[in-house]
Formats: sequence, C-alpha cells, structure tokens
Amino acid sequence: MSLRKWFNLFWKTLLIGSAASLVMGVLLQFGTGAIIFKGSADYIVYFVILFGYGLLASVYSQMGFFAYLILNYMANGIFSRKVWQYIQMVLTVLALLELLFFRRIVGGQSDRWSDLVLGLSILVVSIGVAYFKAKWTNLSAWIPTLFFMIAITIVETVGGLKIGVNNATAFIVIPLIACNAYQILILHRVVQNKKS
Repeated sequence: MSLRKWFNLFWKTLLIGSAASLVMGVLLQFGTGAIIFKGSADYIVYFVILFGYGLLASVYSQMGFFAYLILNYMANGIFSRKVWQYIQMVLTVLALLELLFFRRIVGGQSDRWSDLVLGLSILVVSIGVAYFKAKWTNLSAWIPTLFFMIAITIVETVGGLKIGVNNATAFIVIPLIACNAYQILILHRVVQNKKS
C-alpha cells in the first residue's frame, strides 16, 4: 500500500463516517425529537457537531483497522493460516458472547434487550459484509472479515457501551460499522498491484 492509496482511503473513510453520523443524527432526531431547535443557527450547529463526530468515529475506526492489519500480519507470521483462522473464530464467538450475555450475567452492566439487539445487528451486518467480501475475493476471506467486523467493532464500541444510553450507542456503532465495512470491503482493491 502506497502513501497515496492510504491517503485516498483515509479521506473516503472520513466522508463515510461523517455521512453515516449525519444520517443517524437526523433519524434519531426525527424519531425521538429529543433536541428542540430554536432557530436556524441551532440546526447548523447540530449538523456541524454530527459531521465532526462522524470524522472522529471514522478516525477511531481507522485506528482499529490498522491495528487489525498489524495483528493479522504478526499472527500470520507466528501461526499457520489454519490455526490463525481457528483463533479468529474463537475470538469472534467470545466477543459476541461478551456483548450478548457476559456483560449482563457477570457484570450486570446493561439492559439485556439493547445488548441483544446490538449484538444481533452487528452479526447480521457482518455476515452480509463477509458474504460480499468472499464473493469479490475468495472464500478464505469469510473468517477474517467476520473477525474484523464482529470482534474489532465490539472492541471499538466498549467505551460507548459503558455510557448505557441507547441513542449514544447508536451514534457510536453506526458510523463505526459503516467505516469498518467500507475499509474491509475496499482493502483488496487498495492493495492490488495494477499491471502497467
């Protein structure tokens, strides 16, 4: 990956995060009406805040993405490909179980239904992303894509889950999922060497 390709990926991911944040903010505002606007300046400030938050979420997503790439590179050097895929499967299942059950059973930290909805939503989106990634590349992309989309996304959202407010969780999760899905789906095109 060249610096030019990384720069292109960086800016496109920023825009995707901001767009996802704007859409989520508008949907939550119209759905709940939690914020009362007094004038046009309030609307402008609200959209600027949403746009800025989307930028922050996309940068956070990119940090997780590059951390995953480094982890994957190191693990492929240490383990055989098959062993590393088993490890990824186990870690993915543990991350899902943490979100769906362990937080409630062990720590009693949150509402069971919101965690269940969040976990199942992440699982469904991850399966869809893994399907397209495998279709566009090869079948061996299933497990790494599921690992990144489930385990890494859950790790990225842990801080937001501690807030305990469903709207705040949605503001955090939706841009992260959008950015993570974009990055993993576009990765094979970014690193592909074009023949001159």
